[in-house]
Amino acid sequence: MNDTEFHTLLTEKGIPLTQTQMDQFQLYYELLIEWNEKINLTAITERNEVYEKHFFDSISAAFYSPIKTIHSLCDVGAGAGFPSIPLKICFPHLHVTIVDSLNKRISFLEGLVSSLKLENVQLFHARAEEFGRRPEHREQYDAVTARAVARMSVLSELCIPLVKLNGLFIALKGSQGDEEWNTGKKAVSILGGELVEQVSFNLPYEEHKRTIYLIKKVKPTPNKYPRKPGMPNKQPLE
Repeated sequence: MNDTEFHTLLTEKGIPLTQTQMDQFQLYYELLIEWNEKINLTAITERNEVYEKHFFDSISAAFYSPIKTIHSLCDVGAGAGFPSIPLKICFPHLHVTIVDSLNKRISFLEGLVSSLKLENVQLFHARAEEFGRRPEHREQYDAVTARAVARMSVLSELCIPLVKLNGLFIALKGSQGDEEWNTGKKAVSILGGELVEQVSFNLPYEEHKRTIYLIKKVKPTPNKYPRKPGMPNKQPLE
């Protein structure tokens, strides 16, 4: 996916990008590749693939959810900034909070946010289990996103506690989405979530399957969740 295809496809989806935004994506790519030589951020480094499998894939969350109209978004385990930074570039009004457990990735994101001149982006080096218990963050976000972090049964416990009542947990998944949902739907229910939509599609050129789950927070998360760091992964709510 080259620049022109990237711009055209997003315009067709109702997300026309300015030259400034296109320049931000170009700089994002350059910094990603530069930092990737120092720390492991991505195995995908070819330009057209980054634009499709990272940038376009991240923005696809906005095709099927109200991201363009919400105020606050928290990205759990953002890694190199996916999906939150591409979404922030497209929708500058968003107040974005990113939490990641690896300080090296936070260092990359600090440099990225500064270089791209992004405002209203907060970065936290923390375990999601601990972050979700902090009163200033628990049940405070209009939407919480996660992409390729953990299977649904684990991911729900890391993300749903951060979603405000009637807000959305937006899980971006690959080809194993259906299988993950079958083992993770119990966790979603326990944590106060309810599936409102499941959308499957293929990326436009590589045709890799993607599935997005929109989970609405319909009741408060019980106080005992999330459990201590490591527990959701060791004993998932399945």
